[in-house]
Amino acid sequence: MKVLHVITGLGIGGAEQQLRLLLPHMDRVRSSVVTLTNPGPVADALRADGVPVAHLGMRGNRDLSALPRLTRLIRRGAFDVVHTHLYRACLYGRVAARLAGVRTVVATEHSLGAAQIEGRPLSAGARALYLAGERLGTTTVAVSDTVARRLVAWGVSPSRVRVVPNGVDVPRFAFDPDARRAARRRLGLAPDAYVVGGVGRLAPGKRFGTLIRAVAALPGEPRLLLVGEGEQRERLERTARECGAADRVVWAGAVDRELPELLSAMDVFVSTSADEAFGLAIVEALAAGLPVRYVACPALDDLPPGEVPGARRIGGSVPEVTAALESVPRERFAVPDAVRRYEIAHSARRLMSLYDRLHHSAPHPVPHPTPHDELHDGLHDDLYDGASCR
Repeated sequence: MKVLHVITGLGIGGAEQQLRLLLPHMDRVRSSVVTLTNPGPVADALRADGVPVAHLGMRGNRDLSALPRLTRLIRRGAFDVVHTHLYRACLYGRVAARLAGVRTVVATEHSLGAAQIEGRPLSAGARALYLAGERLGTTTVAVSDTVARRLVAWGVSPSRVRVVPNGVDVPRFAFDPDARRAARRRLGLAPDAYVVGGVGRLAPGKRFGTLIRAVAALPGEPRLLLVGEGEQRERLERTARECGAADRVVWAGAVDRELPELLSAMDVFVSTSADEAFGLAIVEALAAGLPVRYVACPALDDLPPGEVPGARRIGGSVPEVTAALESVPRERFAVPDAVRRYEIAHSARRLMSLYDRLHHSAPHPVPHPTPHDELHDGLHDDLYDGASCR
């Protein structure tokens, strides 16, 4: 089966990293990827994994010239399934797939919060456009039960929603004492320092300012290790200075391969975000054996109570976060069985089963215009070279 994944961009982000993590586990699928914009580090990583990647060269949200280019790419590739990711790619990808005659069109909703989508406030217009595009697809995949409920509340038919949770490469995040020592040396953190950690894009919705103020209020001068980059970096640095904690915050920047060793360097993980679709960074921290304090995490909140003893839900104010951090045990936990439910291989199998079911039940399958292997090889050559499909 040939599947084309259409995604808005391939910079470092949760949806982008999730796509890269999934594809090596989808051994019954021949996958290709097209990014509308920003063929960033994840595009390079996908190509290194042997996945063909194309950059469509879209110039903005209203660049309608991208639609016929994407339609031609899909038609030429004779794909069995088109799978879209993120808001803009879902809109353009569903339309292009239908114009190209593809009968199985899947979309994953990665970032639908209670009051925002992909970090932007929800509006009536965004919702109406989303629902109009959704009807052109076959199925919408929610990354958590919480997101599935939000989609239905928005007006998506329950029969069109399937849950395939985000996945984690659990063994990759196993605690490593040697990596802990090496990371602390590199970052200038003393071996006995108490290190609070946070991971995510430095954006308003992550509320890292709250975390900085909470850590600044703690006795004993613990350190705060922030992993991520974003538009709020300068504002957050100013917050740290205003709190008198500038020398206690370590800015690790955006990372990929180094994340497991940075989690090993932490003593507790905190998520102050009040609106999440899944909470992938939290699950990764649990896979590293860290005690976790979080404000919102559907991946955990959708589980039965007591499934993850090392994690505690907390209030989101500065005093509440500070109080929660004062009582965290300084110890590593065994990886909870609940975290292993989110092993990436499980998610990949569920997604492949969904493809099979939808494709085999689709009416009037579209015939391939040329032999399957010849088409895939030609498309692979174009995409692997990073050609802009204009």
